[in-house]
Amino acid sequence: MSLRLGDIAPDFKAQTTQGEITFHEWLGNSWGMLFSHPADFTPVCTTELGRTALLKGEFEKRNVKVIAVSVDDLESHGRWVPDINEVNNTVVNFPIIADGDRAVATLYDMIHPNASEKTTVRSVFVIGPDKKIKLTLTYPASTGRNFNELLRVIDSLQLTANHQVATPADWQNGDDVIVVPAVTTEEALARFPELNIVKPYLRYTPQPGK
Repeated sequence: MSLRLGDIAPDFKAQTTQGEITFHEWLGNSWGMLFSHPADFTPVCTTELGRTALLKGEFEKRNVKVIAVSVDDLESHGRWVPDINEVNNTVVNFPIIADGDRAVATLYDMIHPNASEKTTVRSVFVIGPDKKIKLTLTYPASTGRNFNELLRVIDSLQLTANHQVATPADWQNGDDVIVVPAVTTEEALARFPELNIVKPYLRYTPQPGK
């Protein structure tokens, strides 16, 4: 099944390194980031899971729960986690799904047969509190993800959800943002006193909350 932006993220039950979860129930009212890994005891994955653990505070302040999925079993995860901790000088502080039967990988279309018939590609799904998919990204197995970019996108998504603003090319947290077209200029002037109207359809304002 090919999932698209705006689709409800499929619910599932799974065993994880922190016990059994039902995905939607586990998410609660939080944002979520579900990301897949080709296999345990692989070099790029070891760096990625360590980086995720090190960014725990950044995810928490954005109200984002993170969860990883690998097609290996719980026993394998249990043997791999100490390596992740040691290499990255951290402690894995989020659940890793054991997806030996590839149920979650199949549900989220994480296995691309032309890339590999057995392992998952590096898929990322950012999910809103409404359980809808807000972002999908797919990397090849050989390329580690840029977690600063994932945080940047989450910041942008949350600004749009909370303030009806969008973010321009190369935007970084703290830069000016763009008022979305759905907001009239009259409304925008009332809501954003420092509005800079470059074109009728291109209206900048300082980032709300900064």
